[in-house]
Parts: sequence; structure tokens; C-alpha cells
Amino acid sequence: MSAALQLDDVAIRFGGVQAVAGVSIAVATGDFVGLIGPNGAGKTTLIRIIAGLLRPDRGRIRLSGVDVMGDATAARVRRGLALTHQIVRPFRQMSVLDNVVLGAGYRRTSNPLRAMLHIDRRRENERAGYILAQVGLAGAERKLAGSLPLGQMKRLELARALAVDPKVMLLDEPLAGLNRTEASKHVEAISDVHKRGVTVILVEHNLEEVMRICRRLIVLNNGQVIGDGEPVKVMADPVVHEAYVGSGMVTHAEA
Repeated sequence: MSAALQLDDVAIRFGGVQAVAGVSIAVATGDFVGLIGPNGAGKTTLIRIIAGLLRPDRGRIRLSGVDVMGDATAARVRRGLALTHQIVRPFRQMSVLDNVVLGAGYRRTSNPLRAMLHIDRRRENERAGYILAQVGLAGAERKLAGSLPLGQMKRLELARALAVDPKVMLLDEPLAGLNRTEASKHVEAISDVHKRGVTVILVEHNLEEVMRICRRLIVLNNGQVIGDGEPVKVMADPVVHEAYVGSGMVTHAEA
């Protein structure tokens, strides 16, 4: 399969800290990758570089073969990239539906003139409702986003990402703060997204769930790739095991 995402020698330094040290990886279209590693390994920094929120000191990033190093985050989104954050930040005083409608209408709102001329939102409303049903939020459309419990708010974050028609979805610690039951439900929602053809790259500390759903693991330590491959084999690698010894990684969500 062609590479949905390719990184070549990506590196960034913050002062005296080499946060990412020459990472080169290729993620095939349709893959489901867990990006894991001890705290401070460079996972979130790498995700932010891919999304265009940080500019690396060197390296190249390609989405579906297209070099996006000169693209801002919004341009990368238009090329098929979506990102969810560990700390969810919906528009809390807007309805759940309207939060997703904003994403569903991104092609119109990216052009101010087109946005002013486009008054009828029925198509976006219908699509937003369909997406909310896909992530298990049917019936919550009229609720204020800020009134949702954390588990549902995480699913709203997933719905907002789906609204931009992603080819590649980056999920930064989507299970953070969830108990075991909520984490299991959210993982199923993420798995359903992948089954619909979206390439998923998941940064997560919950190894129990990562091992259950990811088809491939990429392990970072000190900003470098130290493991890459089938999950069971990667976790059995002595180098990977050593990286986790004493790291305090959690293997399941806190109950």
C-alpha cells in the first residue's frame, strides 16, 4: 500500500534537549499504529510536528506523497489530516451538534466569501448528526457541549475530527482521564473509525488497550525510534522492555 504519512529524518531541539532526534517512519494507508514510549520520549512533540503546530529543525513530512513542510495546520487538514488533543476543548456554550457542524462545514468556512453566501446549513446538520450517531452520541445533539461528562466529551472530540473528512487521524492520549469502562467504549469508537478506512496513529499510555486494537507499534525513547513492528514482538524486544523499566508507564486506565 502507499504511504498515507511519511517522515524523513524529522528532528527538533528545545534548548539543550533533543526532543525528536531524526525520526524516519512510513505509515501505510489504512494502518492502525500505536505510537508509544516512556514519559518524555517525544511522542506528543512528534504528533505536533506532523500536525504543523511545531516546525522541526530538519526533516520532511509527506501526506499521501505530498510534501507538507510549507503547509500550515489548516492546509494539512484540507489535505486530509485530523488531530484530537489529550485535553478536550469543545465550544462549551454551543450545542453538541453545532460543535460538529463547524467541522462539517470547513470547506465553506475556509473561504470568507463562500461562508457569507452559504446560509442553508441543512446538509451540514444532517452530516453532523450522522457523525454523532457513529460515535455513540445520538440523542445528545441539543445538549451544551460543556455539560457532557468526560467520556462523552472525548467522543465529541472524535466526532469533530471526523467532520473534516480525514484520511489520517492523529489521536493524542484519547483515553487520558477515563476509567476502564469509559476507555473501553472510547476504544471501540476509535476502532470503528479505523474500520471505515481512516488511517489511525494513536499516542497512548494505556498499553492494555493499545495492544488490543493496534496492528503496529512504533516505540520512541529519547526522541528516537527503538521499536517498530507487530505489537507482541515489539513488546518482547529487550531494548523496548528496558526503556519501560522504572518508567512508571500505566498498563490500564485508572478505575
